[in-house]
Amino acid sequence: MKRWAGFLVMAFLLAAATARAETVCLIKVEGVIGPATASYISRAVDEAAAQGAQCLIIQLDTPGGLLDPTKEIVQKFLASTVPTVVYVAPQGAQAASAGCFITLAADVAAMAPATAIGAAHPVEMGGGEIDKTMTEKLENFYSSYIESIAIKRKRNAEWAKSSVRDSASTTAEKARQLKVIDFIAKDREDLLKQLDGREVNNQKLKTASATVVEIPLSLREKVFQAIAHPQMMLVLTLIVMYGIIGELTSPGAILPGVAGVIALVLLLYLAAALPMNAAGLALFGVAIALFIIDAFTPTHGVLTAGGIVAFFLGALMLFDRSDPYLRLSLAWVAPATVVTALFFIFVVGSGLRAQRMPVKAGSETMRGKVVTALTHIDGRGGKVFVEGEYWNAVSDVPAEQGQRVEIVEMQGLTLKVKPKTT
Repeated sequence: MKRWAGFLVMAFLLAAATARAETVCLIKVEGVIGPATASYISRAVDEAAAQGAQCLIIQLDTPGGLLDPTKEIVQKFLASTVPTVVYVAPQGAQAASAGCFITLAADVAAMAPATAIGAAHPVEMGGGEIDKTMTEKLENFYSSYIESIAIKRKRNAEWAKSSVRDSASTTAEKARQLKVIDFIAKDREDLLKQLDGREVNNQKLKTASATVVEIPLSLREKVFQAIAHPQMMLVLTLIVMYGIIGELTSPGAILPGVAGVIALVLLLYLAAALPMNAAGLALFGVAIALFIIDAFTPTHGVLTAGGIVAFFLGALMLFDRSDPYLRLSLAWVAPATVVTALFFIFVVGSGLRAQRMPVKAGSETMRGKVVTALTHIDGRGGKVFVEGEYWNAVSDVPAEQGQRVEIVEMQGLTLKVKPKTT
């Protein structure tokens, strides 16, 4: 009996180990590569390792992204204990720019049919133009960097360098012929079959019948992935402008100020992902100044027109328009300009003008008014009728009933008056 019990325990442990070995983790990365993407991939690598997964599959479709988050992902791949598989999919997907670095850095690189990879030429993301010397430095550094990645993964280093220096790109079929990737898989099932039996890091993968466990984006990652776009940064910039200016022109409103501050915090965070052009921000500042000055000075709208032009140019220059995924189209810039112009002309302008208008309510409005005494008024008191209300009144100089009196001041709920001589 003891021998059979021992066999049963060993069989159970072997079955459990086999079950763990036949787990494959999966994540889907779409859109621009930014800090949120790097955080997601890093977390997924750690979770896959903790689950004892056979490998982590990164289904990739990206037009590119930032270099710093890309380097974080590459470093995580190279240090990973769990095999990493980048699968450029579905059909029609791409691994451009930063995506090319990420694909080459994986233990296994695969692509779906009708996909593309390449165009890894570095782009200056800090705004503005870069000179020829800086361009050459970036090209030299990143061509060496991608070459070292390709050599590490035993892939075509010459093509990798050309993807940086010459923005070379290629299809999935040619990428396999050039040994840029390992194989082409038509779908996820085909991918798992081709991975099965492949040796990675001295470990033979068992994926043919593996259970695929998808690691979803966390709420934080979903939020920042969704807003890490030039369009959302333009919207946040507008909220900051409207919120802060709205609070300044309408003190005590609270909501505009709170919304503006929250948008400002998000904008500062996203500035690390999609840095803005300093010239564009400066033009935004000029536009705001012109709008506000025009509300105080009788320029007949000249400064407002200048503010509209400054805002429009600032929105166009806010991001580097040479990159498709950073470009703000006129479909966004034009409406934003119109809305901002209307906001400052009608909302901010009206608020500022209202603050300079004479007081129309309160005790200050009572002083100087001439009314008729309803009763005899002296130092002991009397009655007057003002703006539909009966008021107690006192006067150092007695006034008779029916006599016209002028309100001198308001003392609590009592009006001090004097006879009107003329």
